[in-house]
Amino acid sequence: MPVLIKNGRIITASEDFVADIFIEGEKITTIGKDLSGRADKIINAQDKLVFPGGIDPHVHLDLPVMGIHSRDNFETGTRAALFGGTTTIIDFANQQKGGTLYSALETWHKKAAGNSYCDYSFHVSVTDITKNTKAEIKSLIEQEGITSFKTFMAYKDTLMIDDAAMKAVMEEVKKYGGMVTVHATDGNMIGSQVEKFRLQNNLSPLYHYLSQPDYTESEATGRFIDMAIDTGVNAYVVHLTCTSALERIKQANKNRQLILAETCPQYLLLDADLYKRGEEAVKWILSPPLRTKEDQKSLWTGIQDGYIQTVGTDHCPFMMEDKLKNKEDFTKVPNGIPGIEHRMELLFSEGVLKERISLNKFVEVTSTNAAKIFGLYPQKGDIKVGSDADIVILDSNEKHIISAKTHHHHCDYSAYEGWEVTGKVKSVLLRGKVVLEDDTLKTRKGYGRFLKRAVLDLGKA
Repeated sequence: MPVLIKNGRIITASEDFVADIFIEGEKITTIGKDLSGRADKIINAQDKLVFPGGIDPHVHLDLPVMGIHSRDNFETGTRAALFGGTTTIIDFANQQKGGTLYSALETWHKKAAGNSYCDYSFHVSVTDITKNTKAEIKSLIEQEGITSFKTFMAYKDTLMIDDAAMKAVMEEVKKYGGMVTVHATDGNMIGSQVEKFRLQNNLSPLYHYLSQPDYTESEATGRFIDMAIDTGVNAYVVHLTCTSALERIKQANKNRQLILAETCPQYLLLDADLYKRGEEAVKWILSPPLRTKEDQKSLWTGIQDGYIQTVGTDHCPFMMEDKLKNKEDFTKVPNGIPGIEHRMELLFSEGVLKERISLNKFVEVTSTNAAKIFGLYPQKGDIKVGSDADIVILDSNEKHIISAKTHHHHCDYSAYEGWEVTGKVKSVLLRGKVVLEDDTLKTRKGYGRFLKRAVLDLGKA
């Protein structure tokens, strides 16, 4: 059904102009002034901002953790994403120890197929190097459109791989133009800290933070960078949290070794003082933990200066009963917070309106850069003729309060409870279809589509 968006202020990663957008089928077909034509729906975007649909490159839906699953599955999580203006997500298919990469991908396809409200793709997490891993990496990239592989330097005895395995993954992924991403905190140092606190019976949520000091992140980030330089692989650090790790990335880039990085709203807006709130502090047990206000300032500057290219959420929600069940021992509390719904509105309110980032930078870090880095551009991440009509219309003046009482996460608490936000998503289009309008969902689960991705060409990204 043809759709015409009239008189919106269109913001892309490089442009800012007022125009109309004509959409036929799933694509943008015309952009210009005073457009007319047979449209089944006309949306008046006068005095509103028009962005490309958001791309969240880091979510965990229906993820097994400590004997339970993250509480948002592909149905509830992608539904919440649309309410916040995110039209594409990239989840993680985690390899089981002794299992294959293909079995991980198959498991996540089953979770998502027919259930997703928005478009989606997967990274594959490599947790065990078997004799078949190399052949699987080649096939996943060339046949399945899975071009990014996550590795862990933490979570000893479960997800963590050693440096030899890391280099083996990098060398194989490099051959086929893929990317290696990393959870960069030093699992051995963290394990030592945890054991020390356990012997002292210091197991309250505060010690979750104290067991993962920033040097555990900067050390691992630096080691990952060194291996990436040695192998020449495309490299990406997920959920960057602190100044010291950012400095490692800045230095690498100054030496002309491109290391890409992501941070998350929680590290830009929340800080470690929350771990002093008694049992309520279990809400913010996530890894890496929240850092300091000084680290927040560094991350905002890192975004503006281009050393941090994307903002994902690491969305991994649980109920309060899940968090409180083992409140006396932080090592048994499931890690993760909700956030998929609030990423774009928080970044607009706290970033753009407080002049920490520009409107164009906002579009870069919420959409365009992720599309380019993960092989979805120009299909996704832009407002241009021929691109998918994934579009968000936002009222930049409307205020609202974030609360568990009103959010759409399948989670009974909010990490941002009571936070006043200026800027409200009013309409969302996904592949030309109006899927959200005035807080009303206009689509069904299963409309979301799996996306195969191209290998990264850094010369074009």
